[in-house]
Amino acid sequence: MSEAGARAAPWIAAQTKVLLAQQGHAWLLHGPSGLGQYRLALELARAWLCESASADGACGTCPSCHAIDVHTHADLCVLMPETQMLELGWPLSEKAQSDIDDKKRKPSREIRVDAMRDAIEFSQRTSARGRGKAVLVYPAEQMNAVTANALLKTLEEPPGAVRFVLATESSHQLLPTIRSRCLGHAMHWPTPVVAQAWLLEQGLSADEVNGFLKAAGGRPDDVLALRAAGRKSDDWARFPAAMAAGETAFVRDWPIGELVDALQKLCHDALCIQHNAPPRFFGLKPANPAMSHGGPGLAALSQWAVALKNTRKTMDHPFQAGLMQEALVEQARTALNSAH
Repeated sequence: MSEAGARAAPWIAAQTKVLLAQQGHAWLLHGPSGLGQYRLALELARAWLCESASADGACGTCPSCHAIDVHTHADLCVLMPETQMLELGWPLSEKAQSDIDDKKRKPSREIRVDAMRDAIEFSQRTSARGRGKAVLVYPAEQMNAVTANALLKTLEEPPGAVRFVLATESSHQLLPTIRSRCLGHAMHWPTPVVAQAWLLEQGLSADEVNGFLKAAGGRPDDVLALRAAGRKSDDWARFPAAMAAGETAFVRDWPIGELVDALQKLCHDALCIQHNAPPRFFGLKPANPAMSHGGPGLAALSQWAVALKNTRKTMDHPFQAGLMQEALVEQARTALNSAH
């Protein structure tokens, strides 16, 4: 998905206009994944630095907007984990790039304290284009305690015309002192009709939109991520039965993070069924043929939910992917086939 396409999303444009009308030097955009935190943060930075900005946002055509589009704006500092910087095409610092190129270390999955110190030094410099400076931090929960503490004083007493926008999908993981120094903004959910129309504009078929939007819990960016990963809407419909049958081959090409996320959604819906609540992500029913004995037991599902939560904390460790997939699928099969 192009950044220009993301900027066209009507719920992002509406929030951009609201936030641009506010006065302040630091914003915290928070909410669950898939609602466009990064896109909204980038739109705010783009508008702050735009040479012809309006109340609605950046013009999209001036040299400043172009510089952001090609990731070379001298007055914008983007702080992300190095893995995400590389994925999204943002340049690393010369030292970080040299260390990675020389195989001295792997790209970091956290926002490094060295990068934060560079950002603080950046904030103290004079604006290159004369419209102030902007620092974008995403996902902000990837700051460790040392990195976050390095930012605190600058957030409290920003030097000159610099504004900060932090975006997160897990605001509870941020230091309370970070949260208290920012204007908070809860991300808006697009209505199903608006989300469906926009996804169709991005080139998805009606079947893909209908299948993936439920799979993503109504979050458009997560729909695009599922499609980019090569998933098909039929895969999602077949997932519960495949897990109940212990079919590891069904998810052999799934990254561990994606598999854990799907299993957590399946566990959530199975628990909903147990409590006579409507499922959110799958079309499960109490007598779903994927579930033997009429459905799994509550105790087994609760234990599975805890196990998946613990797995999420360690899934980035260098485990053997195939063995981990087998263990996760067997865990799912056991929980889903437990008797009441």
